[in-house]
Amino acid sequence: MTADKVDVAFTVNGAPVEVAVEPRWLLADVLRDQLGLTGTHLGCEYGVCGACTVLLDGEPIRSCLLFAVQAQGRHVTTVEGLGTEERLHPLQAAFREEHALQCGFCTPGFLITAAHFLRDHPNPAREEIREALKANLCRCTGYQFIVNAVERAAREMAPATRERSDGSGGA
Repeated sequence: MTADKVDVAFTVNGAPVEVAVEPRWLLADVLRDQLGLTGTHLGCEYGVCGACTVLLDGEPIRSCLLFAVQAQGRHVTTVEGLGTEERLHPLQAAFREEHALQCGFCTPGFLITAAHFLRDHPNPAREEIREALKANLCRCTGYQFIVNAVERAAREMAPATRERSDGSGGA
């Protein structure tokens, strides 16, 4: 710690991290610039577009609106924590298969938002998916492919979700 920085310790994608930050630094900037997790994108920097959405203790937040010091002792999940190149999360695979990304800038926020939504709504109707995603903005698509991808991922994830909820297996 220096005179103008404070040490902040939190968990990112399951790994403990400790970084020295200025108290005014935003979580999005620390994730990108200090930790190299560039999947978290900064769009509007006003919390409107959703590109910077991450999970904080399992709940979606706009990382452009949260100071990094507020993450002290908490758990952050970024898009990099959803899957790996070798084993994509079902949402990531569905976005690829359904052509739900064009420039890709908004995609991480959509993926995080959808992952949280599907955790609590494993068998959603299309209108429920649209409602869940309405706070994320995309300038390139008409949202149809994004909704299709979330719907596909829900179908593919359903057996795993059922196993976890009935206690018959899974993490």
